[in-house]
Amino acid sequence: MDRIEGLYLDSLVNRVIATTVGVLVLVVLLVWALIAFKAITTIEDLLMENEQLTAAIEGLTRESQIGYAKVVEQTVSADGQLMSRILFVETDRDDPTQRILEREFSLPGDTIYFDALVVKFGDPLIMDGRERALYLWRRVFSDKISPEAGVPMEKEGYSPERYKGWLSKLPVKHQTLFWSEIWELANDPNRLEPLGVSAIYGNALYLRMQPGLIYIFKIRDNGQIYPEAIHDL
Repeated sequence: MDRIEGLYLDSLVNRVIATTVGVLVLVVLLVWALIAFKAITTIEDLLMENEQLTAAIEGLTRESQIGYAKVVEQTVSADGQLMSRILFVETDRDDPTQRILEREFSLPGDTIYFDALVVKFGDPLIMDGRERALYLWRRVFSDKISPEAGVPMEKEGYSPERYKGWLSKLPVKHQTLFWSEIWELANDPNRLEPLGVSAIYGNALYLRMQPGLIYIFKIRDNGQIYPEAIHDL
């Protein structure tokens, strides 16, 4: 009888242990699933938790030239106003000789503003001490019209041609979230500073443009864009 009771107790203990182990395994799997599939719904979540995004940002290389512009034609309208027809070219990040975007537009006057948004990434997002940056062209206007009446160069809220494919390893919904929030920094440049992201807005270059010159848009070490004029061939 004692032997039977002992076997029963051993069996009961083994069942309790097996059940406890099973429950612990389920708990561990549940916790892992919650971590692995946690919904990323904000730009803060995306910047802090997405390793593919961090790797993409760290992979950004320093750029020295981001495009150029020139006067195609200048004419005087019937009411005596000078009109400038401008060709704007955005160049490839890795090969400045390659054109990725061309826009031609007419604006009143000859003093033309090229409006860009520069977004910088640094500590604590980037740990090697070297800032990375994105350069987003917004619009072109002149001293004769308001910025709001200017010509858009990229569709705000979406991935620019210059960075097409840059975030290809991210799910589409995360790419959409990233670009919509990055463009919004034009309205609130300091919003993501605690995460190492800052924006330089109002980086509008203004040039008194003349026919026969090409105005190359270059980048200083501090991220500022500046023009360099050369003679058109």
